[in-house]
Amino acid sequence: MALNSTQLSATSRLFSSSIFRELAAKGKSSLFTRLVRESPLLDLSTTLATVGDAFEAAFHLLRTGAHRDEYIYKAALTRNVLLGKHGLNTASMLTEFRVGACRADLAILNGTATVYEIKSERDSLSRLGSQVEAYQKVFAKVFVIAGENHVDAVLRSTAPDIGVMLLSKRHRISTVREATDRPDRICPVTVFESIRSSEAIRILRDLGIDVPKVPNTLLHAELRSIFSGLDADATHRSMVKTLKKTRNLAPLSELISDLPPSLQAAALTVSVKKTDHPRLVHAVNTPFADAMGWA
Repeated sequence: MALNSTQLSATSRLFSSSIFRELAAKGKSSLFTRLVRESPLLDLSTTLATVGDAFEAAFHLLRTGAHRDEYIYKAALTRNVLLGKHGLNTASMLTEFRVGACRADLAILNGTATVYEIKSERDSLSRLGSQVEAYQKVFAKVFVIAGENHVDAVLRSTAPDIGVMLLSKRHRISTVREATDRPDRICPVTVFESIRSSEAIRILRDLGIDVPKVPNTLLHAELRSIFSGLDADATHRSMVKTLKKTRNLAPLSELISDLPPSLQAAALTVSVKKTDHPRLVHAVNTPFADAMGWA
């Protein structure tokens, strides 16, 4: 189905963090109702039994090549790599992870740290060079995942050790060029500046290094100084070990199993209170006709 700009915007915004949080906090969302009315979903209303069905239908509309946005790519990585290849008990995932002036779209921590820079059909490649350069300072493996319109340009503009993945029109991920695992090139100071102070302290303790006993006002500078002298490989190993614990997603396993596939990426990337999980699941199971009265 071809979507006009208004329909495309409304359908994409259904997967925004604001709607997900509103459903969890209130058990309903007036914004969801308004966006559904602006999207083509009402034309499909006879086939939509629940709110969850509406999200599934919206996802199906967006996953066609010309309509795909960043969320569609994150959903594909979540389903095929994090959940399909690894699992929440052995791996963790970071999204919008700050690295210098950049924000990494998605990273998965398992035996190593792998970052995935998304270049959807709607994206420009103008910042790709600076993004890849930044990510190499924190992650051992760097992949760019793109649509067919970008893959050739990504291959030409990135070094041979940068991995390239293709998200096909059938929503399948294939590896065009494998990424080289290079923990030796990371910058411990950049790692330090990308994580929380509490995580930096855990890394030092894991490496057997004493944490300086100084006032909090001086702690950041002291920690940064210590990280500047750390070995790259050792820092990377400890970072992976630490962040897998501090950013653990295993407690979300039950919620994931209660949500439709289209919302699983949202559940893993948008933080909501555990006490709100039942309300979120109830909202997703609300009859579609009732949800049209949320406005």
